Amino acid sequence: MANLYSHKASNIRKTWLLISLFLILIIFIGWVVSLVFENPVILYVAVSFSLIMNVLAYWFSDKIALSIARAKPVERREIPELYNIVENLSITAGLPMPKIYIINELQINAFATGRNPKNSAMAVTTGALQRLTRTELEGVLAHELSHIANRDILVSTVAVVLSGVIAMVADIFLKMLYWSNDERKGGAAVLIIAVAATILAPFAAMLLRLAVSRKREFLADASATLLTRYPEGLASALEKIGHDSNLMRSASDATAHLYISNPFKGKERASWFVRLFMTHPPLEERIRILRGMQT
Repeated sequence: MANLYSHKASNIRKTWLLISLFLILIIFIGWVVSLVFENPVILYVAVSFSLIMNVLAYWFSDKIALSIARAKPVERREIPELYNIVENLSITAGLPMPKIYIINELQINAFATGRNPKNSAMAVTTGALQRLTRTELEGVLAHELSHIANRDILVSTVAVVLSGVIAMVADIFLKMLYWSNDERKGGAAVLIIAVAATILAPFAAMLLRLAVSRKREFLADASATLLTRYPEGLASALEKIGHDSNLMRSASDATAHLYISNPFKGKERASWFVRLFMTHPPLEERIRILRGMQT
């Protein structure tokens, strides 16, 4: 319980850290570019834009993530079994019932999003509904519900919006620098700083997503096992996910870290350097740990 409380507190700190770093980075880029173009309005726009995007990231990031994933809301009468499983797990976990969404994809996958348990949502692919047994589906849904209980969803979903915005702003400023033929009194040094800032911004966006620790997946796996009392259900589901060769058309770099497993197939077996920058731990390791809980 102490570790879980510490994890929740850590996620709250990470959320505010992401928001603060986003403010600093966008304002810094705006300041440097305003020096290059000798136009203070650019800085004022950057400050206003960063504040507005932080508000949007906090209040509407879940809707943005669901939209990117092309997730559609469903009612109980459409898929009663899915609703029953989520409702039973929510009662067991002492959580409000999240909104349920379906992603029309053959790949087995799922993710949770939202500001807090009261404003949470869970999206499941049709592939998961069609190809997982009830116990396997329970394991996957319990895993996602654990992300909600552990307060992983806010920091994960905020990272979706902020990282995307940083990349977009960097692209806009680079184009401004490229197409401008005006002489700049700021000199070559300021111009170099501006170019460096806009080039490094997408890398900073990647670091925002990497701030979502891979340890959250191990904790969610363990929490799911406490909910279902059956680690083999989730282990078997992860095994099927590992053998699933279906591609996800709606997969996006911005939302990949939200899913129970990386939606871009093949990256799990990438080189050690690539794996260093992955947001998901290897499925084989997760399966081994889950099956070790049974012994």
